[in-house]
Amino acid sequence: MGVTGGLVFANLGASYGTAKSGVGIASLGVIDSSKVVRALIPIIMAGILGIYGLIVAVLLNVQIAKGVTAQSGYKYLGAGLCCGLSSLASGLAIGVAGDAGVRAYAQTDGIFVGMIILLIFAEAIGLYGMIISIILMYS
Repeated sequence: MGVTGGLVFANLGASYGTAKSGVGIASLGVIDSSKVVRALIPIIMAGILGIYGLIVAVLLNVQIAKGVTAQSGYKYLGAGLCCGLSSLASGLAIGVAGDAGVRAYAQTDGIFVGMIILLIFAEAIGLYGMIISIILMYS
């Protein structure tokens, strides 16, 4: 269940962030198509969340192959949910911030650096969850 939770929720976050930011990029493409390539950053950052879930799932599979007790099973469940749910929250934040940031970037170039910084902090939520889940797995 930890592997499933980690993969499913991380990919839900990645897909939501991609879809929501993609709508903003489509809107930007209508206004100024020369900015589309730079505006793909939220989609790339959302895709990384799926990779976090994949990393944790592979590490959990390696640990599960060594044998599972009741205590370690709950640890692995917690580790998977920690990564998955934090990636889901991160994907929601990236989607909302990416959509609004890309739409604002269509209006003015001055918002680009602020959008990137906001996206970095939103991405950090998922990264922290992955780090904590790895610590949980090996503790």
